[in-house]
Amino acid sequence: MTDFGVSPQQKAFFDTFGYLVFRGLMKDRIMEITEAFDQVFQKLGGNFNGQPHNFKKTSTIVAFLGHSEKLASLLDDPRVRNICSTLLGEDYNYLTSAGNKYVGDTGWHSDTTMDKTWPGNLKSINLSFYLDPVTKDTGALRVIPGSHFIGDQFTEILKSQIHTSDMEGLWGVDRIDLPSVPIEIRPGDLLVFNNYMKHAAFNGGNNRRVMLINFSRRYTEEHMDELQEYVSTFAPYWVEELHGEAVLNGAGPERMRHLRQIQENQSHLPALARAAKAKALGV
Repeated sequence: MTDFGVSPQQKAFFDTFGYLVFRGLMKDRIMEITEAFDQVFQKLGGNFNGQPHNFKKTSTIVAFLGHSEKLASLLDDPRVRNICSTLLGEDYNYLTSAGNKYVGDTGWHSDTTMDKTWPGNLKSINLSFYLDPVTKDTGALRVIPGSHFIGDQFTEILKSQIHTSDMEGLWGVDRIDLPSVPIEIRPGDLLVFNNYMKHAAFNGGNNRRVMLINFSRRYTEEHMDELQEYVSTFAPYWVEELHGEAVLNGAGPERMRHLRQIQENQSHLPALARAAKAKALGV
């Protein structure tokens, strides 16, 4: 599927509403992705912050692609490159990745808390590979279209109020009934969404497997402090390297082009990660 491209209409839809679904786009690779995903979880145990997986919280492994050469090769897949180049520009960054086994509801949130304005209000995107089918009644992601415009009045209202535990008291509706679009997915589909967009999932089972890959526009010189702040947010996951061995070992010139800015701005992460680990373990 090397001739795949994002159409002008798809880009306009993404820029306006904050998400896109490419039906069956990764169908030819979903079996190997699933196999590699399960192998990484089996090898590492799938713990969050070193704690055994339980049915009260998501099991997460950060820098997930760095544990598998097969998964790392997705960074070189022409479909992934075309999506990122079209939505973020040719000099986009690969930020990091995560393997998740979702448990229960996620609640309404964004995947970033930074609210500095970028051109077009597009800072970063998430490519989501669902390895299990999800419907609106079984944990499908629900998105609030248009909630990704940083500084917009609607977005700011949501940001200040959507985390309340009393939506009945605030708006007279249950949190599952907020105006949103449930995105039903089958393995092989690819979901792409703006990380700032508000989203949630409800009524899912205890083992929804999803692999997330995050990309961003290249940071300009005046935003380097913001990039280093972003890198610091991964310290609580005890991760000292956002890309990982498999990603770096297999990096040719083109892949390295999209890794370099993170590589040059994460030297402060190991110390932060070790401090977070020591604090959590009480040592």
